[in-house]
Amino acid sequence: MRKSIIPVTSILAGIVVIWYVGVFFMNAPFQRDLDRRAGVTSSFSELVAKTMSQPKPTLPAPHQVAQNFFENTFLRKITSNRSLVYHAWVTLSSTLLGFAMGTVLGIVIAVGIVHVTTLDRSLMPWIIASQTIPILAVAPMIIVVLAAVGITGLIPKALISTYLSFFPVAVGMVKGLRSPELMNLDLMHTYNASRAQTFWKLRVPASVPYLFASMKVAVAASLVGAIVGELPTGAVAGIGAKLLAGAYYSQTIDIWSALVAGSVVAALLVVVVGLAGRIVDRAMGGRPV
Repeated sequence: MRKSIIPVTSILAGIVVIWYVGVFFMNAPFQRDLDRRAGVTSSFSELVAKTMSQPKPTLPAPHQVAQNFFENTFLRKITSNRSLVYHAWVTLSSTLLGFAMGTVLGIVIAVGIVHVTTLDRSLMPWIIASQTIPILAVAPMIIVVLAAVGITGLIPKALISTYLSFFPVAVGMVKGLRSPELMNLDLMHTYNASRAQTFWKLRVPASVPYLFASMKVAVAASLVGAIVGELPTGAVAGIGAKLLAGAYYSQTIDIWSALVAGSVVAALLVVVVGLAGRIVDRAMGGRPV
């Protein structure tokens, strides 16, 4: 922790400095135009201060985003439609459902690919090809098709999350299930172990680190899918809905605040998956790092 604090803090400080510089250069033209129309001549320091405090800036300053995030997270009722906690929870519900379905689907596909040669040759290329299709093109199609059969609400967004989250789990599990060395497989064969025994006693334990590493990627992708799924539905709640509302009314500070909220949720989800991986690894007899 001590060794990582200084590098992380230094990078964060550098990002904030670059952000403030970008705020000035992106907001200055609009501010100069406002001053010209008002017949006001601002000094450089006054111009800098004005670019950092515009109500609807092109690029909001870090302190504006932080203030908006704090107000809408801690000073609003959780049930308020202006609360970021409320919107984050709406998005989180579809994220978790999609992540669960994507994880199960990825594991099932990986088991089939490892044990059935035909699936390895036929299914894997299609799985890879499916991820080349932009999710922004797939999401409206899923929403429209499911709405035509009367399925709306949480399920369409969860399916979009599943579409993004199953791929890293499938690829990671395939790698993990194939990770045992040939010598270990020969040893199981010497013990006259069945395919099921080899799977449960050798392949599955060897794949656990790969599974949780891929789940970290999958849970973040699932959150992205849930947010994207809220965009074409005209949702009134969720981080995606918050982004849409901010875009409609040019509330750039709200947009950036919602993005920060999404980042915080993603970070927490990754941490939770990482902790679950450590608990499982320790339960299986792994040494703490």
